[in-house]
Amino acid sequence: MAGIDLSLKEMMAIDGALGAAVVDYSSGMALGTLGGSKELDLAVASAGNTEVVRGKMRTIEQLNLKEGIDDILITLTRQYHIIMPLTGRKGGGLFLYLALDRERANLALARHRLKAVEEAIAV
Repeated sequence: MAGIDLSLKEMMAIDGALGAAVVDYSSGMALGTLGGSKELDLAVASAGNTEVVRGKMRTIEQLNLKEGIDDILITLTRQYHIIMPLTGRKGGGLFLYLALDRERANLALARHRLKAVEEAIAV
Protein backbone atom coordinates (compact mmCIF):
# COMPACT_ATOMS: atom_id res chain seq x y z
CA MET A 1 0.00 0.00 0.00
CA ALA A 2 1.26 3.46 -0.94
CA GLY A 3 0.32 6.79 0.59
CA ILE A 4 -0.63 9.92 -1.32
CA ASP A 5 2.92 11.34 -1.53
CA LEU A 6 4.42 8.11 -2.88
CA SER A 7 1.50 7.69 -5.31
CA LEU A 8 2.04 11.21 -6.66
CA LYS A 9 5.75 10.47 -7.16
CA GLU A 10 4.87 7.28 -9.04
CA MET A 11 2.43 9.22 -11.22
CA MET A 12 5.07 11.84 -12.02
CA ALA A 13 7.52 9.06 -12.98
CA ILE A 14 5.25 8.17 -15.92
CA ASP A 15 6.84 9.33 -19.20
CA GLY A 16 5.50 12.72 -20.22
CA ALA A 17 3.92 13.57 -16.84
CA LEU A 18 3.30 17.29 -16.37
CA GLY A 19 1.27 17.25 -13.17
CA ALA A 20 -0.55 14.87 -10.85
CA ALA A 21 -3.19 15.16 -8.16
CA VAL A 22 -5.32 13.09 -5.81
CA VAL A 23 -8.69 14.84 -5.60
CA ASP A 24 -11.80 14.57 -3.41
CA TYR A 25 -14.70 14.97 -5.84
CA SER A 26 -17.24 15.73 -3.13
CA SER A 27 -15.40 18.97 -2.32
CA GLY A 28 -13.24 19.53 -5.42
CA MET A 29 -10.16 19.90 -3.22
CA ALA A 30 -6.84 18.29 -4.06
CA LEU A 31 -5.53 16.14 -1.18
CA GLY A 32 -2.10 16.28 -2.79
CA THR A 33 -0.45 17.58 -5.95
CA LEU A 34 2.93 17.28 -7.61
CA GLY A 35 4.23 19.05 -10.71
CA GLY A 36 2.21 21.60 -12.59
CA SER A 37 3.28 24.99 -13.92
CA LYS A 38 1.95 28.48 -14.62
CA GLU A 39 0.00 26.96 -17.51
CA LEU A 40 -1.19 23.96 -15.46
CA ASP A 41 -2.59 25.13 -12.12
CA LEU A 42 -3.37 21.84 -10.38
CA ALA A 43 -5.79 23.43 -7.89
CA VAL A 44 -7.87 24.84 -10.76
CA ALA A 45 -7.60 21.56 -12.71
CA SER A 46 -8.68 19.56 -9.65
CA ALA A 47 -11.78 21.68 -9.11
CA GLY A 48 -12.68 21.72 -12.81
CA ASN A 49 -12.22 17.98 -13.26
CA THR A 50 -14.43 17.40 -10.23
CA GLU A 51 -17.29 18.76 -12.35
CA VAL A 52 -16.38 16.33 -15.15
CA VAL A 53 -16.51 13.36 -12.76
CA ARG A 54 -19.75 14.50 -11.12
CA GLY A 55 -21.39 15.06 -14.52
CA LYS A 56 -20.42 11.64 -15.81
CA MET A 57 -21.57 9.92 -12.62
CA ARG A 58 -24.89 11.76 -12.84
CA THR A 59 -25.30 10.66 -16.46
CA ILE A 60 -24.51 7.02 -15.63
CA GLU A 61 -27.13 7.15 -12.86
CA GLN A 62 -29.77 8.77 -15.11
CA LEU A 63 -29.17 6.12 -17.76
CA ASN A 64 -29.55 3.48 -15.03
CA LEU A 65 -26.30 1.86 -16.09
CA LYS A 66 -24.79 -0.67 -13.72
CA GLU A 67 -21.30 0.49 -14.65
CA GLY A 68 -18.40 2.22 -12.99
CA ILE A 69 -15.91 4.62 -14.54
CA ASP A 70 -12.52 3.05 -15.30
CA ASP A 71 -11.08 6.34 -16.46
CA ILE A 72 -11.92 9.50 -18.37
CA LEU A 73 -9.57 10.70 -21.10
CA ILE A 74 -9.53 14.29 -22.28
CA THR A 75 -7.37 14.86 -25.34
CA LEU A 76 -6.09 18.37 -25.94
CA THR A 77 -3.89 19.64 -28.76
CA ARG A 78 -0.67 19.15 -26.78
CA GLN A 79 -1.76 17.22 -23.70
CA TYR A 80 -3.65 14.19 -22.43
CA HIS A 81 -5.57 14.49 -19.17
CA ILE A 82 -6.52 11.22 -17.46
CA ILE A 83 -9.03 11.09 -14.62
CA MET A 84 -9.27 7.78 -12.75
CA PRO A 85 -11.75 7.37 -9.87
CA LEU A 86 -10.48 5.21 -7.02
CA THR A 87 -12.49 2.02 -6.65
CA GLY A 88 -13.50 -0.13 -3.73
CA ARG A 89 -13.52 0.73 -0.05
CA LYS A 90 -10.41 2.87 -0.33
CA GLY A 91 -12.00 5.00 -3.07
CA GLY A 92 -14.20 7.11 -0.85
CA GLY A 93 -15.04 9.74 -3.48
CA LEU A 94 -11.49 10.31 -4.71
CA PHE A 95 -9.92 10.35 -8.15
CA LEU A 96 -6.42 10.44 -9.60
CA TYR A 97 -5.66 13.16 -12.13
CA LEU A 98 -2.67 13.04 -14.45
CA ALA A 99 -1.72 15.55 -17.15
CA LEU A 100 0.67 14.32 -19.84
CA ASP A 101 2.63 15.90 -22.68
CA ARG A 102 1.31 14.23 -25.87
CA GLU A 103 4.71 14.30 -27.59
CA ARG A 104 6.48 12.45 -24.77
CA ALA A 105 3.75 10.19 -23.41
CA ASN A 106 2.69 6.70 -24.41
CA LEU A 107 -1.03 6.80 -23.63
CA ALA A 108 -1.55 3.04 -23.30
CA LEU A 109 1.43 2.65 -20.98
CA ALA A 110 0.41 5.71 -18.95
CA ARG A 111 -3.09 4.31 -18.40
CA HIS A 112 -1.61 0.94 -17.42
CA ARG A 113 0.80 2.51 -14.91
CA LEU A 114 -1.88 4.82 -13.52
CA LYS A 115 -4.11 1.78 -12.89
CA ALA A 116 -1.27 0.20 -10.90
CA VAL A 117 -1.03 3.38 -8.79
CA GLU A 118 -4.81 3.32 -8.27
CA GLU A 119 -4.68 -0.29 -7.07
CA ALA A 120 -1.83 0.37 -4.61
CA ILE A 121 -2.89 3.69 -3.07
CA ALA A 122 -4.02 3.78 0.54
CA VAL A 123 -5.76 6.94 1.69
